[in-house]
Amino acid sequence: MFWQFIVNGLITGILYSLLAIGFALIYNTTRIFHIAAAGIYVFAAYMFYTFVSIFYFPLILGAIMAIFITMGISLLSEVLVYRPLRGKKTNANVSLIASVGILAILVNIVTLLYGNAPKVVDNSLKAVYSLGEMAILSQSQVLQLIVGLAVVVAFMFFIRYTSWGKRFRAISDDEILYSTLGYSVTKTRCVAFLLSGAFIALSSCLGVYEVGMDPNIGMNFLINALAAMIIGGIGRFGSCVIGGLMLGILQSLVLIYFPSSWQNGITFMVLMLFLFFRPQGVCGYKKRIV
Repeated sequence: MFWQFIVNGLITGILYSLLAIGFALIYNTTRIFHIAAAGIYVFAAYMFYTFVSIFYFPLILGAIMAIFITMGISLLSEVLVYRPLRGKKTNANVSLIASVGILAILVNIVTLLYGNAPKVVDNSLKAVYSLGEMAILSQSQVLQLIVGLAVVVAFMFFIRYTSWGKRFRAISDDEILYSTLGYSVTKTRCVAFLLSGAFIALSSCLGVYEVGMDPNIGMNFLINALAAMIIGGIGRFGSCVIGGLMLGILQSLVLIYFPSSWQNGITFMVLMLFLFFRPQGVCGYKKRIV
């Protein structure tokens, strides 16, 4: 039973990691607190539902279509909202309010088109797989584990060794110096929003394939992803993965000793401990403000 909870927590942590990476790509490169990610998460879920359950696309093709459309919506949030505000040199609070506005628009569009009733992508019986006596996994959990883990590993390689990964780390450190060296901040931000949309959409598709969806699921997942990013360490892209895995396993282990209603409460108690005693997170670094 213990290992079943560990495996469940690991899978949940991978989903948190994907969403946290999507958020961190925006926050670390632009310093925008991208609350709209919750709305983008919901939008991706319903695009996935539309292609698979309404248009009867194959599962993989439906997910790919949902990811590409979500990438476009993410880019539009930069082009139509954040970039004009940046041109007017507004402060971070204005961008935060605008982000909440994007969230409200996306959620209300989804509610208008699909209603408030919960929906499922696939309600057929799914195969189950046994890991000996350790754990039993459903087909959707196996998909989450394999695809999610592969993408997380690929991202770690990307951010560490590719030229675009180095660009993201450079603009995260100093945007002014990055621009002075001749790199396009506008182009880099656009790529960051595209990749962010891809990670958010992938997390959404993998998550809702198992548990279904409603228009209000986005904020709860985003809060957990933010907690994962803070626990892992703000400012480092790879630390989201560590924070996500830690948080997922912690939430799963809580269920052994406490009712499920305690899950979020204990999670945020741990988050508060990190904020008080190690605000830089597990892998973060202290910054000196001058």
